[in-house]
Amino acid sequence: MEEPSVITSTTTGRAVRFESFGGPEALSVREVPVPQPGPGQIRVRVTAAGLNPMDWFMTSDAETAARFGLSLPCGFGTDYAGIVDQVGDGVSEFAVGDRVFGGVLSRAVADYVVVDEAGPIAVGGEAHRTPAGVDDHTAATLAIAGRTAAAALAVVHPGPGDTVLIGGAGGGVGVFAVQLARLAGARVIGTGSATSADALRALGAEPVAYGDGLVERVRALAPAGVTAAMDLHGTDTAHAARELGVPDERITTIATRIDGITAANGANAPRSALDDIAGLVAAGRLRVPIAARFPVEQIRAAVELQAGRHVHGKVVIDLQDVSAGSWKPGAQGGEV
Repeated sequence: MEEPSVITSTTTGRAVRFESFGGPEALSVREVPVPQPGPGQIRVRVTAAGLNPMDWFMTSDAETAARFGLSLPCGFGTDYAGIVDQVGDGVSEFAVGDRVFGGVLSRAVADYVVVDEAGPIAVGGEAHRTPAGVDDHTAATLAIAGRTAAAALAVVHPGPGDTVLIGGAGGGVGVFAVQLARLAGARVIGTGSATSADALRALGAEPVAYGDGLVERVRALAPAGVTAAMDLHGTDTAHAARELGVPDERITTIATRIDGITAANGANAPRSALDDIAGLVAAGRLRVPIAARFPVEQIRAAVELQAGRHVHGKVVIDLQDVSAGSWKPGAQGGEV
């Protein structure tokens, strides 16, 4: 892969901001001063940012935002990929020109972000080297969904001989969870809509329609039983798993809490989880379906699509053309 050129910094850049909390209609693209890295920090020229449900959930109102330590004016988005263009004093792990990816809580959709050399996403952000063979659009989808999927698998420990039921298998976290469970040797049954069946099969899951009658449909697919379950959307799959005889210790949720069931939290995944997932992508053993790409000026449309929860794969915001060193509009489409 040809290495991208290092981009000369400027004094201002674009950033998606909230001046008041709310839905996509409250988002705007602003010209803001370029942040400067302090000791132990790097500055990244962002090339792409991936969207997640948590991005719009935690900025939906002031009370929810406060729970995540956010106040106005506020940025948007967490997953990013790009190129290091400045390093602060004491930084030893990264150099100018390095390709990196990671997460910065509610700051990612911007031309520049400052990231701690080694810190959690929720505080100073985190950075990982982008492996050769992984493009920036894919790298920009890994942080939240990859961490969350890794945390969910750590709860249920799928392996050979397991049949795992995954609710929301075609969503942003689901595309990782399905493939990681399959790589662990498990059989996977994934819930989704009729239109998602082919996409789920492509990931290695056996599709089953969600909704009323789920338990009966799963029993028909797996008469020998289900041994573990991950509910990546709500609670329906978790309750179905209980009815199917799966013990609570082998069920997990990510979006809600159910008494007796351990919820998976991506913040608890080890730092190495993202490097491992990026390595699987680079080796061609894990793929990330990108459902749509939008230029940053179309941030509202991108969030509306992602928030609809019916997109199969990830939604990515284009910020820069790494080959030319300047911004280039991306095309909404079905890159897989």
